[in-house]
Amino acid sequence: MRLQRQGKKGRPFYHIVIADGRAPRDGKYIERLGTYDPLQIPAEIKLDFDRTLNWLQKGASPSDTVRALLSYKGILYKYHLLKGVAKGAMTQEQADVKFQDWLTEKESKISQKKRNLEIAGKDDSKKRFEAEVKVNIAKAEAVAKKLAKAAEKEAAETEVAVEEAPVEEAPVVEAPVAEAPVVEAPVVEAPVVEAPVAEAPVADAPVAEAPATETPATEEPAADENNEPKA
Repeated sequence: MRLQRQGKKGRPFYHIVIADGRAPRDGKYIERLGTYDPLQIPAEIKLDFDRTLNWLQKGASPSDTVRALLSYKGILYKYHLLKGVAKGAMTQEQADVKFQDWLTEKESKISQKKRNLEIAGKDDSKKRFEAEVKVNIAKAEAVAKKLAKAAEKEAAETEVAVEEAPVEEAPVVEAPVAEAPVVEAPVVEAPVVEAPVAEAPVADAPVAEAPATETPATEEPAADENNEPKA
């Protein structure tokens, strides 16, 4: 009887098998009797009680690890009692009573161990949680102090920059004047109404005769009949 390793790297899982002593460790086996998972707390052992006891009675020799597992499950104790019955040291009923008492005590011890492990696990979890909380608080305080220093430094630099910076007049930005579109009113032509022309009656104005003025006659040399002037 021996263990045959299974499982991934770092997560072992074993089969309890009956194999030829000359066969490789993880080679062929005759029969598989159970499994052993050491990663569980407590370790999980599953065995076919009757088949394992039968192989012991046939002379199978367990390895050291398998012997410890068989002792833990009570198979070796049962095998010892059966040998006493065969020799006549006790009856089968007596052997059964002894094994039942041992099994009850063993189960009680296992249950107590599980409770202790659960309590220890809870206490350990509580302590780890408290330690983690303290670490987180310390980290938060350190970060807060660092941020406060950075804020103070930034505020001081800002004040210095404001004092040293020249005052610049803001450029006057003239808003563009939007020209309103000129809407031309349609020219409506008024109809031309011809007024009737009234003809005024023509009155004959009296003709005023201007007084005749006598113009002094200029004496001209008399002309003779032949239109020759007199000398």
